[in-house]
Parts: sequence; structure tokens; C-alpha cells
Amino acid sequence: MNTQIPLAERFRPTGLDDYMGQKHLVGQGAVLRKAIESGNLPSMIFWGPPGVGKTTLATIISHTLKRPFYTLSAINSGVKDVREVIEKVQGQGMFSRGAVLFIDEIHRFSKSQQDSLLGAVEKGIVTLIGATTENPSFEVISALLSRCQVYVMKPLEKQDLIDLVDRALKEDIELKKRTIIIDEYEALLRLSGGDARKLLNVLELVVSQLHDGSSITNDAVIQIVQQNPAMYDKSGEMHYDIISAFIKSMRGSDPNAAVYYLARMVEGGEDPKFIARRMLILAAEDIGLANPNALLMADATFRAVENIGWPESRIILSECAVYLATSPKSNSTYMAIDNALALVRQTGNLSIPLHIRNAPTKLMKDLGYGNNYEYAHSHPGNFVRQEFLPEEISGTVFYQPGSNQKEQQLKEILDKMWGEKYK
Repeated sequence: MNTQIPLAERFRPTGLDDYMGQKHLVGQGAVLRKAIESGNLPSMIFWGPPGVGKTTLATIISHTLKRPFYTLSAINSGVKDVREVIEKVQGQGMFSRGAVLFIDEIHRFSKSQQDSLLGAVEKGIVTLIGATTENPSFEVISALLSRCQVYVMKPLEKQDLIDLVDRALKEDIELKKRTIIIDEYEALLRLSGGDARKLLNVLELVVSQLHDGSSITNDAVIQIVQQNPAMYDKSGEMHYDIISAFIKSMRGSDPNAAVYYLARMVEGGEDPKFIARRMLILAAEDIGLANPNALLMADATFRAVENIGWPESRIILSECAVYLATSPKSNSTYMAIDNALALVRQTGNLSIPLHIRNAPTKLMKDLGYGNNYEYAHSHPGNFVRQEFLPEEISGTVFYQPGSNQKEQQLKEILDKMWGEKYK
């Protein structure tokens, strides 16, 4: 089998009719297909999960319109690279031809890098096509976003993926030389995580290990894949398994396991902001008031990696992971909000006690809004007992302090203030 060009690259479609999925964009009569066929192409951003055809569609657009095509990756490109492309287009007098500049993972561009695109996009020197797995509303600067049409790309349907496998076996220049029968698709689809590129990679690996006349079964796929050192995949099953192991290791107070799984993600090129975001959640959900500084630490980590990126962010993430893993644990505030939400859904919009309602108008005051409200700071210790919950659920306990030292101190304070009310 030809190992020089991977199946995913060999089998990349070159025309809209061979393109898999995204019928809402490029099917007959769809909005983007009309724009392509008219030649009146706006700058655009493709937003969707990995492996749904963002890069492929950008390439097809360029080929269909016969426009010069330049591609940059935000992972290893900077302002200098952007300017070089723009200058090259200007130097070759390609204004009327509308050169296409494709930027993969555009969400990883900093503000200054995105700013460098504005002039060329606005003047039509290049038609920008950006690809992102992140919400562009948060990751793309508003000035650039306003100059682009955002197209949401949907995950491929199960039948799309099955059709892709069948077509590859029948039409690919290498695979069609083999006699391979597919009995079961489930393992192929599950290991791909809905990513067409990953699916083709797994298929190629499996076929390469089978003899002619063999059948592809779930057991055969799992066995072959497990025998090969799997690359970390930021979108497939491995992605979710490793982040799950990372979170559970910190929740379980094991800094060594936490750092190991962090290293797996770092080595695999995981987005550092994704890792930091999950640690922020853990700090609130699993540590909470047992160590309130954990949330501050996680927030500082998120802000730091947002500005720094790889490879230096590995040090910051490691520091935070070890800190969170070795912190005392409590999920009391997490349970408190979930308990409160459950009661709200059960009881609906209960009447708020009149004395703690806002009274901005005379009519509201006449109706008793705000009457007999006790201003806490007017009392010794800045506290006075009064009712804050609706009458129907008075005395209901949502927050129960954890058994850690910090929250036991809080429990003593609350017991002293409220006595038997919340026992």
C-alpha cells in the first residue's frame, strides 16, 4: 500500500458534488453554494468540530473559482507571515482575481495577528476563509468578525461516515486493490469521534493489517488500533478519556497522575485554554470553600495561558494542577446550587417576602414593599435575624458546610448567627 500519501489526503474531494456533509451550506440551492457559483464570495469563517471538512471546503472553493490559494496555520504563523502573503498577492497584481487566504485554527491568532488581516480583508486584497472549532463570537475580534460571514458546520451524520468508508474502499486508488468486507462499522465510527479524517486514518490502519478476503469487525478494529501507539486526538474518544482521567486525578488528590495526564495532553497539542478552563470548573466544583484560593489560582492560570500559549504554558498548567490536586476538597457549593435549582423547578416562582422587595416607586412603598426590612450594618456584628426565603420554604437548607477545616469554621459562624433555623 502506498504509504507516502495518507488515505485522508488521497481521498480528499476536489469538487462540491463529492463533498461529504454540510448540505445546509453546499447542497443544491444552499446559501454558500449559491455564493460560490455566482463567484461573489465574501470573507468567511467556518465554525465547527474537527474533521467535518473545513479545510477541504476552503480548498474546493479555491479550485472551483480558480483563485490563488494561500494557507496559514495559526499554530505556527504570525503577523510576519500574514504580511508576507498580502505583499505577495499585491506584488503579483491579483486584486481582481481575489486570492483566497485560508487560516486554520484562526481562534489561536492573537488580537494583533487578527488586526493585521483587517486592511487586506476590507479592501478585498484577499478573501479570508478562517476555520475554528471555537465560538468566533469569543475568539475573533469584533472588527474582523463584522467583515466576515460565519458559517456553522455541523458534525457529520452516521450515514455520512458509513458512506465515506464504503466509498473509500471502492474508489481509493490503493484500497480498491484490496478485497476487504465490512461486517461491522461501530468501532470505526466510535474511534473516529465523528471526525472524517480520523475515520479514514483508522480505516487505512485496519486495512493495512488485514489479509485479502478478511472482514472488518468491531473486535478486529479494536485489536489492531490497540496494538498501535495511538496519537492523542483532540476531538475523538481519547480526548474525552484523558481529560476525564485528568479531572478525576485532581479530584482524587493524586498530583502525580494529574501531571501525567497533563503531559499526555501537552504532548498531543491540546488547546491550553481548554485544559485551564476545565481546571477552573474543578476549582469551583470539587474544592470550593475548602480552599477559596483555588478558584483564584485557576483563574490566574487561565489568563496566563491565554496570553502565553505553548510551550511555556505547560509550566503554569503543571503548577495549577498540582495545587488543585493537593488542595482540600469540598463540593458543598456545587451541591447547594443544584439543590436550589431542583426546588425552584419543583415549586416555581414563589412570592418574595415583601420586606426584602425593592421599592422604587411610591405605589410600591404604599403596598408594603421594603417595610420592616432590617439593614444588617445597623446592628451589632453587621447581622440581624430576619426572613429572606419565601414563606413556603422557610428554613430549607441548601448549603451544608463540608467536613474540611475551613468550612467547619464557617459552620460555627452560621450556627451562632442562625441558631436552630437552618438545622
